[in-house]
Amino acid sequence: MRSPDPKVMAKALRVSLGQRQIDISHGVALDIVATQFGMENWNVLAAATKDAAPSEDVRFGRTSPIMRVFDDAKAREFYLDFLGFTLDWEHRFGPNFPLYAQVSRAGLTVHLSGHHGDASPGSTAFVTVEGVRRYQQELACKDHAYAKPALEELPWGLVMTVTDPFSNRIRFCEEKPAS
Repeated sequence: MRSPDPKVMAKALRVSLGQRQIDISHGVALDIVATQFGMENWNVLAAATKDAAPSEDVRFGRTSPIMRVFDDAKAREFYLDFLGFTLDWEHRFGPNFPLYAQVSRAGLTVHLSGHHGDASPGSTAFVTVEGVRRYQQELACKDHAYAKPALEELPWGLVMTVTDPFSNRIRFCEEKPAS
């Protein structure tokens, strides 16, 4: 039987205590879990497990790049109207707080954040896609004033790069078939 993940245990501990109105920091929860593994503190446990071999049970799920945005209306116009994404959800910590939202299309999710420190403006996300020619034609028909994506044949595939109003780029690549 595989040992439980200490970080998952620490999160569960915080949730359980929080339901009982007992608030502890994540660091304190990690130290408590470390003692359950017989270690002095979290740093000792982390060092002891650092050299463990990678687990074959590790599976990565969906990856969602975070794009920094500065204007909600421009972000919606670009990601929803132009790229054809759907708004899945949005969140604000309170009135007059920055937007944090998820948009998606055909299996791709992108997080849009107005929060300082979430992402750097001018970031690039590389996305593999099937049907990049059709997608480029769809976007070209929309005749967006500031985005005219073209296709580029590169050694790894056919690439279309779009740049949002905040200088973030998404490179949509249809990879070349394996020879």
